[in-house]
Amino acid sequence: MTVRQFKLPDLGEGLTEGDILKWTVAVGDTIAVNDTIAEVETVKAAVELPSPFAGVVTGLHAEEGDTVPVGTPIISIETGESGTADAAGAPGDGVPGEDLVPAVADGEEKQMTLVGYGPREDTGGRRRRRRPEATAAGAQASFNVPPVTAPHPAPPPAVVEPAVEPEPRHSLRTDGDTAARVRAKPPVRKLAKDLGVDLATVTPTGPHGTISRDDVHAATAAPQPDAAPSFAAAARPAGGETRVPIKGVRKHTAAAMVASAFTAPHVTEFLTCDVTATMELRDRIAARREFNDVKVSPLLLVARAAMIALTRTPSLNASWDEAAQEIVYKHYVNLGVAAATDRGLTVPNIKGADGLSLVQLAGALESLVDAARAGHTSRADMTGGTFTITNVGVFGVDTGTPILNPGESGILAFGAVRRMPWVVGDGADERIEPRWVTQLGLSFDHRVVDGQQGSQFLADVGAILSDPGLALL
Repeated sequence: MTVRQFKLPDLGEGLTEGDILKWTVAVGDTIAVNDTIAEVETVKAAVELPSPFAGVVTGLHAEEGDTVPVGTPIISIETGESGTADAAGAPGDGVPGEDLVPAVADGEEKQMTLVGYGPREDTGGRRRRRRPEATAAGAQASFNVPPVTAPHPAPPPAVVEPAVEPEPRHSLRTDGDTAARVRAKPPVRKLAKDLGVDLATVTPTGPHGTISRDDVHAATAAPQPDAAPSFAAAARPAGGETRVPIKGVRKHTAAAMVASAFTAPHVTEFLTCDVTATMELRDRIAARREFNDVKVSPLLLVARAAMIALTRTPSLNASWDEAAQEIVYKHYVNLGVAAATDRGLTVPNIKGADGLSLVQLAGALESLVDAARAGHTSRADMTGGTFTITNVGVFGVDTGTPILNPGESGILAFGAVRRMPWVVGDGADERIEPRWVTQLGLSFDHRVVDGQQGSQFLADVGAILSDPGLALL
């Protein structure tokens, strides 16, 4: 029998590590090619990792929550093949070889090592259930322990099983009892971990018996038997402290922000503007039939105004190439939108945002933010941004000093829209009226953008929001 080890692949462009968010298989499981074996979290997103081999899982070499460097073996799979396993160990010793992949013969397709490779086998339905023999053999297995020496018996002939309701993909196996399930999505599980809540003690109220975020928060108010103290409880004692490992999105975001702050000379300008006309336009647009299925938010109109303003000041959509000593002007706009998620701040971007209609842009914004909050942003959506908008107004904040997304020359902060007294009219008609008012904050790379250009862009955005009809000029 051949026992092969699968190493953690590079899940993005140059990523060096990933966090094991959740295992979806256990020792003794029989899996097929491209069956999901784990959910792995990186700075890009949480992704499902498919298996490159079909066979029986004989070892898991990392625990949930571990940070694993790219190229580190994470799982061993007994493939049922023969003739290659003895390359790393004595016959029959069951010790997995180091990345045992047979040499590729001439004309054969090379075994890929990235996500999404290999043809998916037609399994005729969901993955086969765990064999009783495998369960007994793997019951005592633990992480980082070589598989048992006794070979696994050959899979039994296929049998027709009674119809049962498929288990949700996000259900979690509890230690020591494969029959017991704790059903919670990855963001909920991470929240429980941060708060020190044992999910096994939480009463689920979500669909199909799943645990929701509200269930976890409710559990923090009640005593947790045999559970670690909650985050809030740990922070209350005088003189106490709580330490949280820096990993995942938070780790990479911190590195990127430090690099940006100390590489690009930031300049920030602010503008307060009357957006009453924009808010009225928003209401009229939302009432149109073609916008029934999308959210029409003030951010949508700010994004459209930014697209128009960038045509007059293209330097805000350029980048500084230090190696080539060039300024690269982009003739397209990949609009980044900063999204606050349970995993930290992410900035996915809409490709070719300047070429989209308003309804297309509204749909793209909604889909992008929903995917980011669910942790399912694709690698493509996380790279190649050219200009970013951060909507701090959703938190009730007026404005801020945003830090540039690395590789970009401009970022626009959109503050809260409030009813405020505003001077309108002129001369004898001058008066104070309640108006919808917001503040904009623009940070730019002063190596690429001069003060005149940054000021022109910010003034253009403000003018369009104050009088959307100017967009027709």
